[in-house]
Amino acid sequence: MHIRYTELPSGQRNDLKTLRSLLPYLKAYRGRALAALGFLLLAKLANVGIPVVLKEVVDHLNTQVHQQIALPLVLLVAYGVLRLASSAFNELRDVVFARVRHGVMRRMSVQVLEHLHALGLRYHLERKTGAVSRDLERGTRSAASLLNYLLFSILPTLVEVGLIATFLLVNYSPWFAVVTFITVAVYIAFTFAITEWRMQFRHKMNAYDSQANSQAVDSLLNYETVKYFNNESFEHRRYGESLLKWEEMAVKTQTSMSSLNIGQGVIIAMGVTAIMLMAANGVVAGSMTLGDLVLVNAFMLQMFIPLNFLGVVYGQTKHALWDMQEMFALLERQPEVKESPTAQPLVVTAGTVRFEQVAFGYNPDRQVLFDIDFEIPAGQKVAVVGPSGAGKSTLSRLLFRFYDVTAGQITIDGQALPQVTQSSLRDAIGIVPQDTVLFNDTIYYNIAYARPSASREEVVAAAKVAQIHAFIDALPQGYDTVVGERGLKLSGGEKQRVAIARTILKQPRILIFDEATSSLDSQAEQALLEALERVATNHTTLVIAHRLSTIVDADQILVLEAGRIVERGHHRELLAQEGLYAHMWRLQQEERQREAEEERQQHRLRQVGG
Repeated sequence: MHIRYTELPSGQRNDLKTLRSLLPYLKAYRGRALAALGFLLLAKLANVGIPVVLKEVVDHLNTQVHQQIALPLVLLVAYGVLRLASSAFNELRDVVFARVRHGVMRRMSVQVLEHLHALGLRYHLERKTGAVSRDLERGTRSAASLLNYLLFSILPTLVEVGLIATFLLVNYSPWFAVVTFITVAVYIAFTFAITEWRMQFRHKMNAYDSQANSQAVDSLLNYETVKYFNNESFEHRRYGESLLKWEEMAVKTQTSMSSLNIGQGVIIAMGVTAIMLMAANGVVAGSMTLGDLVLVNAFMLQMFIPLNFLGVVYGQTKHALWDMQEMFALLERQPEVKESPTAQPLVVTAGTVRFEQVAFGYNPDRQVLFDIDFEIPAGQKVAVVGPSGAGKSTLSRLLFRFYDVTAGQITIDGQALPQVTQSSLRDAIGIVPQDTVLFNDTIYYNIAYARPSASREEVVAAAKVAQIHAFIDALPQGYDTVVGERGLKLSGGEKQRVAIARTILKQPRILIFDEATSSLDSQAEQALLEALERVATNHTTLVIAHRLSTIVDADQILVLEAGRIVERGHHRELLAQEGLYAHMWRLQQEERQREAEEERQQHRLRQVGG
C-alpha cells in the first residue's frame, strides 16, 4: 500500500512568524519573564567571574612558590561564593520561570480547544481525530519545550559567549577574541546548515507518526466494523507500514544528528587547540602568567561544553518550531460561520420559524437544496419526509447555523440567523439526532449535559418522560452507569432515549426530531411518540422522519425530493394526491404487513415447539 506523508502548503509559516505567534502568550507573564532574564544574567556574571578568581588564586600561589605558601582565603571564599551564586541564581530563574512555562502551555491548550469548537461542522467532518490530537499534543508540548530551550540553553550560552569574548578582548591579545568569534561563527553556520538539511527527515517522521496514530484511533473507534469484516490483519498491516516509514525516518534523523555532533566536535576541538596554543606561547614568552593559561582554559571549557550542547538544542528548537507550526496554522484557520460584530441575542417570543427561498450546497458543484420555502407557525409541528439524500437533515444543520445558506434566509420570529448570536440561537433549539453519540461518562452526566445546573430530580423527571427511567433504575449502578466510548454499551434505542431525555431537560422553545425513533421497535416507538407528543405541546417542532406512521398528526408535511419541496399538506391530503408521499406510504404499509406476518409465523412456530 502506498502511504503519503503530509506536506505543508507552499505558504508555510516560517520560524520567525511562529516565534511571534508565541509572544502574546508571554505578555501575561512579562514581569516573571523579565525577572527570570535578570537572574539568568546574574548567574552568568557569577559563572564568568569564577575563572577570573581562579586565575588570581593560581597567580597568588605561583608567586610564592619559593616562599612559605599563604592560602589566599579571601580569593578562595570569593570562589566559593561565586559558585554558590551561579547555582542559586539559576535555581531562582527556574522557580520564577516555572509559572511562565506551564501557564503558557495551559493558556495555549485552552485556546486551541476553544478554537476547535469555533470551527465549522465541515472541518470536523473532514478532520482525522487521531492526527489532529497528535499534532496538537506535540504543539502545546513543544511550546513549553521551546521556552525551556530559549531561557535555559540558548540565551545562557549566548550571554556567556558574549561575556567571555568581551573579557578576552579587553584583557588579552585581540586574537583570542577573534579566534573565539570565528570558532563560534563557523560552529553556528555549520549547525544551521546541517540542521536545516536534516529537518526533512524530522518532518516526514512527524507526518508518519500522525498518520499511524490516526489509523490506530480510527481502527479502535470502528472496532465493530473491523470485526464484522475480519480485517484485523489488514489494519495491523496498514498501521505497521506507516510505522515502518516512521522508523526509517527516525533512524535517518538520529544518524544525521550523529553526523552533526561529529562536525561540531571537530570545529570546537580546532578552536580550543588554537586558543590554548596561543595561551601557552604567551606563558613561554612571559606576556601571560600561569593563571592566565588556567583562566583561558576554564573559559574555553565553560563556553564550548554548553556550546556543544547548543547544537543539540538548536536541532530540538527547530523540531519544536516545526511541531508548533501545525498548531498555529490551525489557530489561524478562520471559522466558516462567523459571528457578526453587531449580532444580538435571539429573542424568542412566539417561536415561528421561517425558511424563505433557501438554497444551499456543501460545495459549489454540489447544490443540495433549491428554493426551500415554508413556515413552522408557533406551537405547530411540521414534518419533512422524502427519500435518502433528499436534503432532510441539511435543514436541521442550517437551522442550527452549522452552515450559512447560499441564498435566501432563515428567520425565527422575524430575526435572521446571521443577525443573532450563535450561542443564543442554539440555546433556543433542542435536537434529537438520528445518530446519537454519547460521552464516555455516566448516564446521569449525559442527560445532565443539556443543563449542568439541573437538579437530580429534574434529570430523573426528564428520563421518565423519555421512557428510560425504568431501564436505568434496573441497572446495577443506575444513573452512575458508564456508557462507554460513544455510548457503545447502550443499544441504539437506549442511546436515542438518553438523547431525548437530554433534549427534554434543556427545555428549548424549538424542537427538532431527526428520525428520533429510527432505532426503536414498534412498541417502544409508540410509547415514545406519546411522550414526544406531550413534550412537543406548545413547542415549535420540526420532525425529520423516515417512518411516515410517526408524523400522520403533523400540522403540515413537506415531501422533499432531490432538494426540492415537491408536495405539501396534511396526511390525508397527500394520500389523496396519489403522488410521492402516497407511494412511500403504500410501500411502508406493505413492509409493516410483511413484518407482522413474519412475527405471527414465528409465534406459531414457538407454540408448536413448546
